[in-house]
Amino acid sequence: MSLNPKGIYPILYAFFNEDGSLNRPNFQRQIEACLAAGAHGIAILGLVTEVGSLTSEERKTLIDWTVEAVCGHVPVAVTIAGASVEAQIEQALYAQDAGASWMVFQPPFGQTPASEELLEFFSKVMQEVSIPVGIQNAPEYIGCGLQTPHMIELARRHPNFTVMKGEGPVIIVKPYVEGLKGQVSVFNGRGGVELYDNLKAGCAGLVPAPDCADVQIRLYNAFMAGEFEAAQACYHALLPYAVYSVQNIATAVYYGKRMFAERLGLEDATRCRAYDLHEDPFFMEAGRTWAKHFGAYGS
Repeated sequence: MSLNPKGIYPILYAFFNEDGSLNRPNFQRQIEACLAAGAHGIAILGLVTEVGSLTSEERKTLIDWTVEAVCGHVPVAVTIAGASVEAQIEQALYAQDAGASWMVFQPPFGQTPASEELLEFFSKVMQEVSIPVGIQNAPEYIGCGLQTPHMIELARRHPNFTVMKGEGPVIIVKPYVEGLKGQVSVFNGRGGVELYDNLKAGCAGLVPAPDCADVQIRLYNAFMAGEFEAAQACYHALLPYAVYSVQNIATAVYYGKRMFAERLGLEDATRCRAYDLHEDPFFMEAGRTWAKHFGAYGS
């Protein structure tokens, strides 16, 4: 209940076999690479995981594989999504029983409730869960979110509410950091765009795709050690690729997965289920241009 997570939590890709089933060896290699690079935690079942294309059983399978592979070395965070309170409670209890360290709830699928309604939705789900919990608060992307006063009220009601996952510019996320006064760890996303400024504003860390999480881990560690010039150098190296990768979620997954596979030397690891794109040589070359100085994964 006292966990206030910090650091870089790569949110894992799902890998698929030719027949469309989940590919466990590549999934395992991904986790091993992230842990070897010094990830402070591992996250699962976000948009990067193509979660909307996964069945309920496949989501449970990936939770089980992740917890088993991480084996307690770092915390495991699970994103919970669903259209109803009941659906989210069912998924949350499975993740909790499977060994998740904390979880993040998304607003109900296909709905845009007002902040007051969303407060009650999250509160009903949270009261059924005993491990640390958070919410994804990204109204710019999802279409709804909690206002700061309702965020504070949610934290008052539920002592295990310790995380907020934002997905926006630092100028939007910073007021939440200030309003929550350290009671809730505020993470951001967006592939590391503004990562240095997010940390300077007081964000606890980042939940990025794995493709360049090793660079983001080095940046975070340097910043936390007070080595600000080294952190800025990492950011200068990271930014062109981050801009390339976050143009939209489809390209972030489709091309990010390809860049990650090349950096790690994964074979047969580029299939996507949620996005029916075709590899464009122009975009592949752009990605390689901005990722080539990263070197092999974790180097």
